[in-house]
Amino acid sequence: MNYINEMTLQFDSHSINEGFARSAVAAFCVQLNPTLDEITDIKTAVSEAVTNCVVHAYPKTLGKITVWVGLKPREVQIKVSDNGVGIADIEKAREPFFTTKPNEERAGMGFTVMESFMDNVEIRKNGTSGVVVEMTKTLERKKVAMVGGENG
Repeated sequence: MNYINEMTLQFDSHSINEGFARSAVAAFCVQLNPTLDEITDIKTAVSEAVTNCVVHAYPKTLGKITVWVGLKPREVQIKVSDNGVGIADIEKAREPFFTTKPNEERAGMGFTVMESFMDNVEIRKNGTSGVVVEMTKTLERKKVAMVGGENG
């Protein structure tokens, strides 16, 4: 897909790892010279996606969360995936304020937040179990730093 650089992280679904994921993705994306607002958007979206995995994919057990990031000259693509319990109705889950945990302090805004900070968000089943959230952010800066110089 003509990426200039890629990375994959995999970690346990401990809530403390949400901060690690958002920081690692942000640090990786810095090579594209994004604005502070763009980095903040990416960090927020990654935080929401990873938190969804922690809270919903593995509600009573630990599991693995995988974050993949692919960089193009002006675009960041991110996939956050799990092999957890999955989402029964993805379209319903995308509705603002929908939550499967009304007795907890959950606003049901995770996907809405991701969609507001990223240019594109797609959600699909991950094989027989789990979910993949794919997000894309196009960077506005014309001049970006590229891995390996101009030839990438």
